[in-house]
Amino acid sequence: MRLALLALGFCAFTGSAFAQDVTVIGTHGKWTAYTYTENKQPVCYMAAKPDKSDGNYKSRDEVLMLITHRPAEKAFDVVSVVAGYQYKPDTDALVTVGSQKFELFTTGSDRAWARDSKTDRSIAQAMIKGNSAVVRGTSSRGTNTTDTFSLSGFTAAYKAISDTCKRPN
Repeated sequence: MRLALLALGFCAFTGSAFAQDVTVIGTHGKWTAYTYTENKQPVCYMAAKPDKSDGNYKSRDEVLMLITHRPAEKAFDVVSVVAGYQYKPDTDALVTVGSQKFELFTTGSDRAWARDSKTDRSIAQAMIKGNSAVVRGTSSRGTNTTDTFSLSGFTAAYKAISDTCKRPN
């Protein structure tokens, strides 16, 4: 339930006028797949909370990792991380899946994104094959954090959003 409420907040943050119409496609392991309509076009995404969060912080908002498909914009596999704090300006977050490492840019907000669609696709493919994804970031106060996301159910959730939003192969 809490993840569904966060999903509604995500939709509201991304500008969806229809955030109240978010539908759960399914829950697969640690990942939940969702869809909603924005400007009469489907948007699909999947989200998970970390299994483990480390860092010397007193409080922190909810942390999420998301993969989003927006077929109307031909945008697939868009990776984003909600850190639960404001990132330190001019720093990158680091995602590690197995032996692969990917840098995500931050803008001093609470979000981190891949720099291009090729990196998005590489991260998503690594996550399909991996067991966990580890995200390291630095807060605006200089606190280093490490969030570990289980990839249990990732492939099934990815298939659910890809089927629903008709992701091309």
